[in-house]
Amino acid sequence: MRYVVLDTETTGLDPQQGHRVIEIGCVEIANRRVTQRHFHTYLNPDRDSDPGALEVHGLTTEFLSDKPRFEDKVDEFLDFIQDGHVIIHNAEFDIRFLNAELARLQRGNFRSRCLGVVDSLLHARELHPGKRNSLDSLCDRYGISNAHRVLHGALLDSELLAEVWLAMTRGQDSLMMDLDETSGMATASFGAFDPSVLALAALDEADRAAHAAYLAGLDKESKGQTLWRKWEPLPTAAE
Repeated sequence: MRYVVLDTETTGLDPQQGHRVIEIGCVEIANRRVTQRHFHTYLNPDRDSDPGALEVHGLTTEFLSDKPRFEDKVDEFLDFIQDGHVIIHNAEFDIRFLNAELARLQRGNFRSRCLGVVDSLLHARELHPGKRNSLDSLCDRYGISNAHRVLHGALLDSELLAEVWLAMTRGQDSLMMDLDETSGMATASFGAFDPSVLALAALDEADRAAHAAYLAGLDKESKGQTLWRKWEPLPTAAE
């Protein structure tokens, strides 16, 4: 299954007030591995960022003035997400902005352009109820270094979220011990088991012969009392 981890930066908090998307970052996860494929662009919003937003992302009007506009990159962006399940942290925020950008161009809505949307924030809250589940908090919880994250950036945050997502969904390997802040007791939480992480190994004839010899030795030591001799033999690779 193909996933696309997505993040945006914006000029403010509300697209209905005319705020715009100024950066989009996407990274690809295929077969539970972060690939080398990504989509990243800065965008000229034709307006200034609110002071609070500028403090978060640091993308000035001067820096963005010579960057492409959303309509210049929309086809490339939609091509990248179209055959993937898109993972977004606090998805509704980003989707409201992307829907507003698509509506300006009469290009439909975001959810219709991909296979589905997964909100990693909601997933984290299910795994860790009552805990902080910001991207920084999840990086700390799963041991993912974010020391280089001084300002928010869409591509960097997508890369971090991809690592967090893999850690949150790695199944039985994701046993995490959390300290309950009220009781002081340690609690264990397991991510959903994903069988795709299991390695598939095929036995060759040498492996089968070695296994048969080992069983024969056990059978001899137990004087023929082993139960597996009553079972049907394992099928060969040709079968």
